[in-house]
Amino acid sequence: MPHLHIKEFKSVEFPSHCDGVDFNFLVKNLNHLNEQMISVKVEEDEFFLLVKQDENKNLLKSDKLTRPASIYNVHKALLAYAKSAKLEVLFSNVPEYEKNVHLEEVNALKNISYFVDSFPEAKETRIEVGFGSGRHLLHQASHNPEILFIGIEIHRPSIEQVLKQVAIQNLDNVLVLDYDARLFMELVPSNIIGKIYVHFPVPWDKKPHRRVISTSFIEEANRVLSVDGKLELRTDSENYYAYSYQTFINFNKTTLHINKNKEIAISSKYEDRWKKMEKNIYDVTMINEESSPELSIEGNFEFSNANTKHKDIVALHTTTKKLDGAFIHFERVYENTARVMLRISMGSFDRPEHLYVLIDDTKVSYYPYLPLKSRSNLIAHKYLDGVLHG
Repeated sequence: MPHLHIKEFKSVEFPSHCDGVDFNFLVKNLNHLNEQMISVKVEEDEFFLLVKQDENKNLLKSDKLTRPASIYNVHKALLAYAKSAKLEVLFSNVPEYEKNVHLEEVNALKNISYFVDSFPEAKETRIEVGFGSGRHLLHQASHNPEILFIGIEIHRPSIEQVLKQVAIQNLDNVLVLDYDARLFMELVPSNIIGKIYVHFPVPWDKKPHRRVISTSFIEEANRVLSVDGKLELRTDSENYYAYSYQTFINFNKTTLHINKNKEIAISSKYEDRWKKMEKNIYDVTMINEESSPELSIEGNFEFSNANTKHKDIVALHTTTKKLDGAFIHFERVYENTARVMLRISMGSFDRPEHLYVLIDDTKVSYYPYLPLKSRSNLIAHKYLDGVLHG
């Protein structure tokens, strides 16, 4: 993770601007006094820088929750703040370089709001979950120019590597998203996806709740796939294969094709390595045979005015509320002289969304973006609105 090891943290005037970076505000963690958050905006990316101050080391780095896909913008914000605050940098792994020319040319990288506002239409759309090095995604896109491919990945270097290749190969049928694929599936319209590729997902043997393949993911896949559309799982993990097969077969009605050590047109560098190690490769392909009702989720994420007393908001720290079909957990509380900010996790137990909530006087808003419009998030939001409204 990009970071600066600094001798001493110093604040700047808020709001302010330096080298193309807006510094909006700073908030302090009320329960961990060594932590502060700086709201920044670079181009269209709005995110936090995190300040961690300890006896032996002071760090300035990006916040994991809001970190944008553009590593360049993170680097730019870190360096601009250090310059503006005249910080003494003891160590840095943040390079000072110009933005990659290929990334300037490509507009394939999208944020989640792009899909929420208007899901792209195409003759056929396919989704790849966790594209890694991008070999398979790029191969499919280059050989099927009439098909739109949406690649979902959370590893930032992999994202930029693929974006570079999209520019070099001049591909106009690839969209890239840095987001949780399990949440993304909940906003995809019904019956429009031709194929979903899940190639070599992380097995998560010790944290099975984090696996991509689950009962809810398969349900969403069946909904979004067109009739005869396919969900393709490819894995080298015997445990993951066995778990996934059992999850698929538990449905009352399902059509599966199973293959072992099947050759495909393109393989990842990891697959090449596993083949040299003579590891088995398993394929489970689910075929959707039924049309699904259109996606319809009613509700919004508007807030009433906040009337709850400051001490009661602060007291929410570390509390959890289990709801019918959802939950909300208040992870941390921050504040400055103008606002209180909550860091929360909310929505589904298996795939929660992590967000910040700003309370400026009586005005409440999510920051820097709204939650995904899912049933579980709307249930959690309704409870949160009631708590803050008093």
